[in-house]
Amino acid sequence: MYSLSKKGKDLISFYKDMHENGYYKSSGGFVSKDKVYNTFELYHYKEFILNIFREHNIKNVVDYGSGGSDWEKNNFHENMSAKDYFYLDKIITYEPSRNKNFITKLDSVVCFDVLEHIYINDLRKILCHIYENAKKLVILNVACFPAKALLPNKENAHITIRPPIWWKGYLDAISINYPEISTVLLCRVNPKELRYFKIWNNYSYDLVKNYRIDLE
Repeated sequence: MYSLSKKGKDLISFYKDMHENGYYKSSGGFVSKDKVYNTFELYHYKEFILNIFREHNIKNVVDYGSGGSDWEKNNFHENMSAKDYFYLDKIITYEPSRNKNFITKLDSVVCFDVLEHIYINDLRKILCHIYENAKKLVILNVACFPAKALLPNKENAHITIRPPIWWKGYLDAISINYPEISTVLLCRVNPKELRYFKIWNNYSYDLVKNYRIDLE
């Protein structure tokens, strides 16, 4: 089990405060506690993710940094829950800021709009924790621009803002230690622009004849 830095622990406390009391926006507005991080971000990519789950025979999932996402509620797609839509038999929602601290290794870990909230010195620990709890597949979605939300100390909530290619390089250096796990990286350059990197699996690099592995 990893141990967060002092700043990482401070951030968990900040998000607990935001969940319990709401938060201010960079535009000057205020978000009440009942609406704090309750958007199911994965919804916007549901068809894409469904296809990937099918390709990798994913039956159970860890939602890492799940916020208020509800996989059981029958409003994800028509009258279906997210669990039913993706044909899953088990979901674990891992969200330390909401005291959801149980986690165990499942077929896939999905992590949407979380990594940009992580203090840079804790990022490697968090990513290793994600990979260590996946059997087959890791899906990561990262925002590469400032958030609308402000932390209680008035800093922008997105504290690690980096371009997509930086995230790809950082993940290449970590995923190589988990060669049989496939990685999907989706980077939102801005609210309307997405950079998608071709799914990769480090074990597959050894199966091809050539030595050069291009960035795709």
